[in-house]
Amino acid sequence: MAIEETREKLLSVANRLFSRFGFHKTSMDEIAKIARKAKGSLYYHFASKEELFKEVVSEEMVNLKNQLSLIIDNTEMSASEKIKTYLIKRMEILNNASNYHETLKADFFEHFDFIDDLRNELDEWEKDNLRGIIIQGIEANEFASIQDVEVLLDVFIMVLKGLEIPFFLQNKYEKYSPYFEGLMGVLTKGLTA
Repeated sequence: MAIEETREKLLSVANRLFSRFGFHKTSMDEIAKIARKAKGSLYYHFASKEELFKEVVSEEMVNLKNQLSLIIDNTEMSASEKIKTYLIKRMEILNNASNYHETLKADFFEHFDFIDDLRNELDEWEKDNLRGIIIQGIEANEFASIQDVEVLLDVFIMVLKGLEIPFFLQNKYEKYSPYFEGLMGVLTKGLTA
């Protein structure tokens, strides 16, 4: 098996185990055993369990960005359609990102400092892309002129992150997801000119 195939196999197994048992209850021995790889092979690709977990979470974030980019880059959607679709799709994707949920749990008990850079980078990526959608809406006279877009972006990110705990850790996503369309409509209505 090629080096890259081995790495992908290890990531796939780690993803499943971290998703099922969490970061602390998953061991490197177990990952190597289930992947049917030598433990040395695992450490060849990933220096530590933290590094491996960070890569698994990073893949979830890349998936999130790739799917949201399809909305952002859609030239046929208005800005209000984009932002509404973006916010709904974001929650849908994160609902299935179980290792990202593990990082949310850690915020309650101990902090995974080793993934702070990933989370901060995602925040900045989201701000940049939401900024683009808002500017598109302002330029198309679809949204009102906003005095300080940066403050609005900070609030958007705070609201989105504030929803993550109840939706994904308290299992309220299924209860409220049927209402997302209407709720996001209220939010985007506040932006209109």
